[in-house]
This record gives sequence, C-alpha cells and structure tokens, in this order.
Amino acid sequence: MTVALHDLLPAGLRRTWAVDGTCPDLDLYSLFRARQIADLHATAVIDARGELCYTALDRKVRALATGLRDLAVRPGDVVGVQLPNGRGAVIAELALAALGAVALSFPVGRGIREAASLLRTAEAVAVIAAVEHRGDHHAAGLRALLPALPALRHVIAAGRVGTAPEGTIPLSALLRSDPAAFVPARPDPDSAARILVSSGSEAEPKMVAYSHNALAGGRGNFLASLMPDGTPPRCLFLVPLGSAFGSNGTAVTLARHGGTLILLDHFTPEAALAAVREHRPTHVLGVPTMVRMMLDRLEHPGPDGGELPPPTALVLGGSALDATTAEDAARAFGCPVVNLYGSADGVNCHTGLGAEAPEADGTGIVAGRPDPRVADIRITDPDTHEQLPDGEIGEIVARGPMTPMCYVAAPDLDARYRTPEGWVRTGDLGLIDADGVLHLVGRLKDIVIRGGANISPAEVERELASHPRVRDVVCVGIPDELMGERLAACVVPRGPEAPTLASLGAHLTRRGLEQRKHPERLLVLAELPLTPAGKPDRAALRERLGQQAALAPPLAHAG
Repeated sequence: MTVALHDLLPAGLRRTWAVDGTCPDLDLYSLFRARQIADLHATAVIDARGELCYTALDRKVRALATGLRDLAVRPGDVVGVQLPNGRGAVIAELALAALGAVALSFPVGRGIREAASLLRTAEAVAVIAAVEHRGDHHAAGLRALLPALPALRHVIAAGRVGTAPEGTIPLSALLRSDPAAFVPARPDPDSAARILVSSGSEAEPKMVAYSHNALAGGRGNFLASLMPDGTPPRCLFLVPLGSAFGSNGTAVTLARHGGTLILLDHFTPEAALAAVREHRPTHVLGVPTMVRMMLDRLEHPGPDGGELPPPTALVLGGSALDATTAEDAARAFGCPVVNLYGSADGVNCHTGLGAEAPEADGTGIVAGRPDPRVADIRITDPDTHEQLPDGEIGEIVARGPMTPMCYVAAPDLDARYRTPEGWVRTGDLGLIDADGVLHLVGRLKDIVIRGGANISPAEVERELASHPRVRDVVCVGIPDELMGERLAACVVPRGPEAPTLASLGAHLTRRGLEQRKHPERLLVLAELPLTPAGKPDRAALRERLGQQAALAPPLAHAG
C-alpha cells in the first residue's frame, strides 16, 4: 500500500502559478536533464571524492533508477534516503524523481528507532542508508528492523564495495545497471517529489509532502532572488541535504538553476572554511551557530588561514540570527548576510542582499519583505484566525508556490496547521509593519512560564547575543518546584573568560529587560550541541542542565 499524499491547496491556485510562469511546471528530473543537455560538462557536485560533472551524474542517476525499477519501485512509492552529504545523496534523490517515486530524506544523525518510525509512517518500500558513518551503522540497524516494517522490502547499503551487511542490497550493484535501459516516468509536476522532515528540536519530527513545482518553483524562486546576475550558483551546504533547509540543494541548486553543489560529509568549522577558500562558493548556506564556530576559528587562524574569497551571500536560517553575529560575519566574509526565516512546514522570508544585518528593536527581528513568488504571508489572530491590521502581533500564516501538499499520514496535523483555504499556520508570532516588512517576535508555544508570568526565550537570546563575552547563546526553560519553570542560559563564551550570571543580568538590565526575564541558571559550553539538521539541540541542553552536579540557588527576583 502506498501512503496517500493529498494536496490541501486548491488545484486551481496551483495551476495559476504554473500558467503564469511562477513555477516551471516540469518534474525535477526533466529540469535537471535540461540543465545537463545545456552544459554537458559543467560541474554538478564537489564532495570528498572530487568533482562530478552533469553528464557523469546523469549516467549514475539513470543507472540507479534502472536498478530501483528492477526492484519494483514504482511511481508514488516512498523510498527513504539516509546518507551523508555527497554525490550518493544527490544521485538517489534525482533517481527517485526520475522514477516518479517520493524521496523521504533525513539526516544521518537520526537514530535507528526514529528512522524506523519515519519509514513506517510513510509506508516506505525501500531505504538507501550508509553502511557506516562516524561510527553509526545505519544499513545494518535498519535491516534488523525489517520484520517490524511491513511495507519495507529492501535495505540498500551505500558504502565501499564488499561492505554491505548480509541481507542488504549494495548500492554499488545498482549503480552498475544499464543507464540506457531507463525511460523517465515524467510525473505530474504537482505530484509529490519529496517528504521533508522537521528538525524535531521541540517535539517529535513532522513529515511534510512537497511537489516538484513547490520545490523547483517556490523554493527555487527563493534562491533566484539571491542570484543578482542569474549566473548558476556555487552553493556550499553546511546543513545536511536530508534536512528541510538542505532541500534547496538537489531540487533547487541543480535542477532549477543548473548550479554546483559543494558538500561536506560532516560539518566542522575548519573544513567549512577550507571549502570556502578552495572552492569559492557564491552562496554559503548554514545555521547561525555554525557560522559563529567559523568566526571563532577565524579569530585564531591556523597555518592554513588567509583571506576568504567573498561569496555573493551568506544565507543563515534554522534559528534566530542576531545583529552581532550578522555584523561579525559580514565583516569576516566580506558579503551580505541574509537572515532566512523558513521551515519545513511551508514558510519562507528573508532579508535579501541589500540589508547589512537584521535589525532588532522592540518588535523583534526583521525577517524581510515576503515574496509572493515564494510564499505570501499574513498575520492572523491565533484564536479567531482573522487577518490582523499592519502593526499588530499575531500568528504568522503562509501560502504560496512553495506551500507543501500535506502532512504525511497525520490528519490531526493537517487539521491543526492548515486552514480550509490551504494557509499554513506556523505557530510563530510576528507582525507586518507599514512598509510590508515581516518582524519575527517569537513562538506561540516557546514560552517559559515562571510563576504565572510568560517569558520569551527568543527575546532574551536576542539581547544576550550582544554581550561582549557571549559567542553563542540558547535559553531554555527548566522545571522548578516553586516557580513551575525558570529560565536557563546556555552560553558559549567569546574569549577565554566566561560571563557570569550576574554579568548577564546586568547586561539585560542595561538593554531594558525587566528582572523577571533574566536567566536564573547558567550553563557554559565549549560548543552548543546540534540536532541532525544542524540546529541547536534544546532537548540535549535541558538534559545537560538536569545533570549538573550542583546548581547554584536561583537569584531572588523582585519582579
């Protein structure tokens, strides 16, 4: 049985965007094939194994598609992809698109149990997984779970020849299939192409189905707005291709724009800086924490240091970008820093190439001017769902060419997060000012309730980021018998001397935050833990706080 993936957006609206040219109205493989024909030897992928041109990549894609077809993978079937960044992940995604199948891509950092849950819910018929990556043996683990996954027929193991675990199918064998034997399926551009998995940083991950047009059209228009002269981009992806942010890789950078993907199979700040120097990307895509780690290395350069060739843009999303980080990064990389507000659920807005840094004031962080060719954005009352006037704070809702089809096998999520007209409810709070600019204020649910008073962690993080001894900061709520919750600050210091809780409080007072919003616990870290998608891992931070041997007593608060 194939999982049902229905479109919650009116069909006529989808067709309007195809007819007016907002979406290309071609499936991803057809778009990629057109790029390959236009420039046979252009570089498609640069990874740990070297360069791969469009024509060589296309041969591998067709070979894998033939092999998967011979395993009875059919149009509409869901196939999991759990591979590190590299050509293998790109080949898999394009081969599945060419078959008309649906790629369920998720990062290698996902544990076996969580991977099995995703595959089971999506009724995946096969999964392509790494034999080994950084000590994890994904293919063998998934093979052991086959009896508990009734729809899953095949585990395809990606690794060196001869290393595939017993009972799995070597990916290398499928890549030896005859590429000439394959005829592309040419699926409906409005049918499902990929399932995006939310980061799972706040709750269980959600799965969201996207069509070919939503990826290449809506998400493709987002990247197009950051390509000032239309030259095919060279994109260094610091985030996993298997993440929602990483879905801008194969479908957008390659298929839509004919660019080059520069990939690291594992992020380290040293490797990322080396890739910038060696491969000269036009766009570097990552999360603010990654860039803060890179900035720290730039302050203490090693023997391979030197000037960075300036990209066209540094595109940062996944978590809030503060003005201090943006200014430091713009100076260090010599290019605009783009603050990207987006999610797997279907929202996208960014500050563009003109802004030097995201502004922050009493109305939150500036997220940019919404682009209807990507996603129209409105502000609504969280209870009545009525649209609010400019300047009023409410829930951010989005609808446009990038809007996903539906949540996967989750009618409860469809009912909770989609309106009858197809708008996506983000759960984020914001406002649109008189100039049409979106300001991001916080989250409806991301609130710490201390003694009945609400505290927004995002607001406190925004102010602490400007502390001279703070390189990176995340604030989380921790349980407390007396107050219900207290706020904790998890800080990566800037320089050798860490800030104290008292100095953080004094800084917040100078910034105008009342004392009741000040953190009452402090956790100092060398680096923030990251989720598989590259975002700060708030659950891990709460666990670390809970394991602290001796917490200082909370500060007495007057307010």
